[in-house]
Amino acid sequence: MTSKRRPLLAGNWKMNGTRASLDQIKAIGDGVKTSLSEKLDVLLCPPVSLLYVATALCDDSPLAIGAQDCHQKASGAHTGDISAEMIADCFGTHVIVGHSERRRDHDESDDLIRAKAEAAYAADLIAVICIGETEAERKAGETLEVLKRQLGASVPENATAKSTVIAYEPVWAIGTGLTPTLADVAEAHDFIRSTLAERFGEEAKGIRLLYGGSANPGNARVLIAVDNVDGLLVGGASLKAADFLAMYGAYGELLA
Repeated sequence: MTSKRRPLLAGNWKMNGTRASLDQIKAIGDGVKTSLSEKLDVLLCPPVSLLYVATALCDDSPLAIGAQDCHQKASGAHTGDISAEMIADCFGTHVIVGHSERRRDHDESDDLIRAKAEAAYAADLIAVICIGETEAERKAGETLEVLKRQLGASVPENATAKSTVIAYEPVWAIGTGLTPTLADVAEAHDFIRSTLAERFGEEAKGIRLLYGGSANPGNARVLIAVDNVDGLLVGGASLKAADFLAMYGAYGELLA
């Protein structure tokens, strides 16, 4: 982690959570009401069915609430989709775009993901843009090539440190319990930083880079200590308040 950038701990609930889960969201919102929140941003992205209620529950908390996807257009005949404006209307502040599960399950292209990020900007949302290689690409030695391509095509030209977060999630590590070595994480994040710098210059120094892919309370401390890892994008471990708050607490020593 680099101290010049304010860390971000983000949770992605994916297609999990019903009204019975609201107590976990409330517990997380209450749990981050500590002095540590003055040094660390915390974000939770529940399913859209819980979005408005979650923002209301956490109105007095430093916990930010976001969504997991948005349509690239502001409105129209797009049955089942949600626009960035609708997310903002529910008081959401962030939206994840380009998660590997969207790329895989919905055949989302880099161009589409860029358009979704642009839609997020237009609605004054922060876009969390996900990139990452598959197991086959890693085995073929194509990791950095894939990251370069995805960064070039998925990140809009008008991206700024204020509007954009990049999340590196090696696809083969998501939900598998597997994680890259710390050296692999460092190599990927250093490469992402340098690639962004080539394109955005000084602005790239402020863009936060998150690591995701089986991040959990057991490995959080070592992951967040890696240079250029400015936070974590957490999947399953964000579903339970105790686990997610343990990861929040892992920043205590680092930011002391």
